[in-house]
Amino acid sequence: MELLLLALLCLHILKTEAVVGHWCYRTQKCEQPLCEDPPRWHQVSPTCKGNKQSPVNIVTRNVVYDKNLTPLSFEGYDVKDSAKWTLENNGHTVKVALSASPKVGGGGLRKKYKAVEFHLHWGVPREPQNIPGSEHSIDGEKYPMELHIVHIIEDASDVTAAKKIQDGLAVLAFFVKGDEENKNYAALLSELENIKYKGESAEVDALPLSSLIPPEEDLGRYYRYNGSLTSPDCHEGVIWTVFEKPVELSLAQLSQFAALHFDGKNSTPMTENFRPVQPLNGRQVLWSGAGIALPTAKLLLLPLALTCTLSSL
Repeated sequence: MELLLLALLCLHILKTEAVVGHWCYRTQKCEQPLCEDPPRWHQVSPTCKGNKQSPVNIVTRNVVYDKNLTPLSFEGYDVKDSAKWTLENNGHTVKVALSASPKVGGGGLRKKYKAVEFHLHWGVPREPQNIPGSEHSIDGEKYPMELHIVHIIEDASDVTAAKKIQDGLAVLAFFVKGDEENKNYAALLSELENIKYKGESAEVDALPLSSLIPPEEDLGRYYRYNGSLTSPDCHEGVIWTVFEKPVELSLAQLSQFAALHFDGKNSTPMTENFRPVQPLNGRQVLWSGAGIALPTAKLLLLPLALTCTLSSL
C-alpha cells in the first residue's frame, strides 16, 4: 500500500512539473489548456509583469527625434558563415543559431554587440484568414511577420552571461510584408517542410545576414527604446532597434510557414506566435530621423478567431 501511495505521489509530482513553468501562445490553449498563455506568463516568470516589457505599439506622433541615432555600423553582416546553419523548430518559432558572430555598433549603442541567433514571429500568413503577426506595431498597425536578430554585448560569452550585464542584449527588429518574392529566403523556406514538428532541425548553407534584411543604405531610419525579451523569461535590459524599412516576402513564401506545428504530429499549427503589445509605462521611443513619416502598414482588422472555444475549457 505504501509503495502504491509513493508511486501515485511521484506521478502527481511529474504531472505538476510538466505543467508548472510551461508557457505557450494563445493558439495553443485549445490543445494544452493548462499551459500559461501571454496574459499569465508572469506565473512562469514574474519579470513578464515588469515595467519595461516588449513588444510595444510605436505611436509616431509621440516619438522623440534623437540626433545621436546615426546609421548603425554592420561588421561581418556581408560575410557568409563557414559552417552550415541549423534551422530548428523549438516549439515556439523557427530559430537559427549563428556561429560567425557578425557585429553591430554605432547608432547610439555604447558598445558593440555580436549576433547569436535569429527567429521570426507571424500570424496566419495565408488565406482565407489572414491575421497579421508582427510583434511591434506602428500606430496600431501590424505587418504579417517580424524578424528578430538577437545580439549580445561582445564581451559576453552567451545569452545567460549577457543577461547579467546592464544593457547586455540588443535586438534588431525588421517588419516583413507580403510583396515581391525574395530569392534570398528560398533555401531557408524550402526546409520548413523538414522541420514541421517540435525538436526537428535541418541544415542549410549559411548566408550573409545582410542578404536577409534590407540594404544597409535603407537602414538609417529606425526606432529605439529599452525593453525586454518577448517570451519568458521576459528579461528586461534589452535595447530594441525597430527599422522602418520592411523585408519583403511573397504571399506564397509567407504561406510556407503554415507547414509548422507547435508540437508533434496532429498538434496545433504554429500560428499567431507573437506576444501582444505591452504598456510603455512612461518610456520614450526615440527616432533616428525627421522628415516623411513611415508609410502606414496595411491594417488587417480581422477578428482574431480561436480555432476552438476557450470558454468551453
